[in-house]
Amino acid sequence: MKKQWWILLLLGVALAGCNHKPGRVPEPANGAYYWRTTLRLDSTERAFLAQHHVKKLFLRFFDLVPDGKGSIKPNATLRFADSLPSGLEVIPTVFITENCMKARLDSIPRLLVERITAMCEVNGIAPIKEVQLDCDWTASSEAAYFGFLTQVRALLKEKGIRLSATIRLHQLRTAPPPVDYGALMLYNTGDATNRSCPNPILDMAAVEPYLKHLASYQLPLCAAYPVFAWKLLFSGSTFKGIAYDANLADTTLFLPKPDATYLAVSCRELLAEADAANATRIHPGDEILYRQVPFSLIETVSRRVEEFSPHMNEQVIIFDLNAENIRRYKSNEYEKIYRH
Repeated sequence: MKKQWWILLLLGVALAGCNHKPGRVPEPANGAYYWRTTLRLDSTERAFLAQHHVKKLFLRFFDLVPDGKGSIKPNATLRFADSLPSGLEVIPTVFITENCMKARLDSIPRLLVERITAMCEVNGIAPIKEVQLDCDWTASSEAAYFGFLTQVRALLKEKGIRLSATIRLHQLRTAPPPVDYGALMLYNTGDATNRSCPNPILDMAAVEPYLKHLASYQLPLCAAYPVFAWKLLFSGSTFKGIAYDANLADTTLFLPKPDATYLAVSCRELLAEADAANATRIHPGDEILYRQVPFSLIETVSRRVEEFSPHMNEQVIIFDLNAENIRRYKSNEYEKIYRH
């Protein structure tokens, strides 16, 4: 009888370990990403932040990219051309290309932290509570990236700053990164270069297979939802780029077709990358596929996510903050996205 009691006790301990749940996101609040290279808020954006009680702005400070010489350099650094509303917490966010993990990383963690803190001090947004890193790591770069995160986290901890990281859906199948919490990117789920992809921004069929991993994922997560649209430029089945500044209402350039497709009827150079100097030329016969996410789909994904991870929507981040995106949905729909 005594032996059976010990077996039951050990079994209970084992089961408790299997059912261990990670904690919740620290200090959860409504959030938004800001992903332009110049910080300037218009009246629509300021009103949105106030109306929807957005308390956290995940502000992209710069990118880290390889310099072609085996090292890493900052790129597309944010220019501060405007002040921020009072009471808004800034989370400096840095995008890191996966190729950086092939370079020498010895001094990069310290230089990264020093550059972020210097930018904060110069622009009057110190002190900060958190830094977020964004990298689409894979199995080949995981070890290097996780080692990098460990060093950055230790340096930030000395300053009383926590570290978060973005998580792609495919990364839910592997070990979580060594950070304080993750922001699950519930967008960019398909291949934008594939014309037959129904909606590369968000597709429930693409999300569903990964949801089962949420219940056992050993890292607190919050949810990031898309409120942006893409103007995908194709020549036949060949992808030419995202035509960010294409005015689809311009009938001298585009002829509307069914299924949110626009046929080019004249030549024009259009911006092919956000905030980039290079452009791509549109030729007659090219087509733009306009893709956005219906609110009903965001609501469906949000509810399904909550079934597997009940606390994920305690902090919701939208991608990304700009006036055009704000007008894409109704005010009451944003309230539901933020789960008020």
